[in-house]
Amino acid sequence: MLLYLDVDGVLIPGPDDDGNTPTTHHIHHVTPTGYGKPVKIWLNPHHGLQLRELIADTGLIPVWCTSWRQDASALIAPRLGLPAWPHVSLPHLPLTTSHPDGYLWKRNHLAEHAAGTPFAWIDDDFTPADHTWATARTTSGRPTLLVQPQHRVGIQREHLRTVRAWATTQRLRARGGE
Repeated sequence: MLLYLDVDGVLIPGPDDDGNTPTTHHIHHVTPTGYGKPVKIWLNPHHGLQLRELIADTGLIPVWCTSWRQDASALIAPRLGLPAWPHVSLPHLPLTTSHPDGYLWKRNHLAEHAAGTPFAWIDDDFTPADHTWATARTTSGRPTLLVQPQHRVGIQREHLRTVRAWATTQRLRARGGE
């Protein structure tokens, strides 16, 4: 089973209307690929431990699914105490919206990466069409969980508990326990 994780709006919540970031997050300056100067990001130092525990306890295989692409492993992971993870190879598209076809633009690339593997996907930008797609995928025998944090809040413990419960249920079903 896979765990796909976005960065912006999940690990890096958006600032509030006054430009404030959560007090739980620490400011960092990083220079993503293709940028000439550093950008400011904010990360919660506890998220790394929480994600490591989730992965250790569930056996989920983590994969970045973010426009940060390989920079997630190079720039985000070390600041959270996470190892490098693989990432979904996302194209660099000239997008004016994250939902050009009514659903999250990353979805088809993630689905190709996952093939028939069950997965949980944490992203802040799903549409109703994404939820319908996930339900249909699950109904067809490929368990799919979408977890959607609020963009300005980011990932919370309850999101990780939801993923943990889902993964535990999937493991029990795979063993014939349900």
